[in-house]
Amino acid sequence: MKQSEIKNLSVAELQVQLSQLKKTYTDLKSAHAISPIANPLQIRSTRKAIARVATELSKRELQ
Repeated sequence: MKQSEIKNLSVAELQVQLSQLKKTYTDLKSAHAISPIANPLQIRSTRKAIARVATELSKRELQ
């Protein structure tokens, strides 16, 4: 998810997106621990997307 897409979302949508991304991240980590997944870079991109959404949420809380 790009930063420009994240800026257009509301706070409620960001919170929903954050929870979905965290669930996806845990699922990917557990699947990769059991047997290697086809594209392990998904883990990194998901983690970065979580950071982007969390940063936008904290930025909006400060305003």
